[in-house]
Amino acid sequence: MSEQNKTPFKVGILTLSDRSAAGVRPDTSGPGVRETLQAQLAHAFEVVAYEVIPDERPLIEQKLIEWSDRQKLNLILTTGGTGVAPRDVTPDATLAVIEKQVPGMAEAMRAYSLLKTPMAVISRAVAGIRGQTLIVNLPGSPKGARESLEAIIAALPHALEKIMDDPAECA
Repeated sequence: MSEQNKTPFKVGILTLSDRSAAGVRPDTSGPGVRETLQAQLAHAFEVVAYEVIPDERPLIEQKLIEWSDRQKLNLILTTGGTGVAPRDVTPDATLAVIEKQVPGMAEAMRAYSLLKTPMAVISRAVAGIRGQTLIVNLPGSPKGARESLEAIIAALPHALEKIMDDPAECA
């Protein structure tokens, strides 16, 4: 929750999946991310945008820009497209639109996930800032998305306050 205005941070959840976007498979990762936010810090976050789109880099970039610049969301959580398959382009789209990386978040998610699966080493997920929006890439698997979010959720409110230029001391 923003200390400046005591209102919940506005969150967008963007699922990247060709199959879910085509209606072949229901999205379970996005709803799982929403449940994790509500279970851990319900008072601090309000999900105001949710969408499922295909793994198309121009579409992903467009949506990240729209949600950051026009809708002024504080936090965008993406699910899917963070691996090494040819269609996994979410980190590339994110890097194209952010102004600064927040590598500690991606490192923390990978370290936490590595305790559970050796496949965490192939994650290319990134986290970064565009304007006053934090964008974080989560894996596409429901379990992986929830676990990665759990690895960083405690730091999110403070990070968002700092991105919004909160002058309070960090110590």
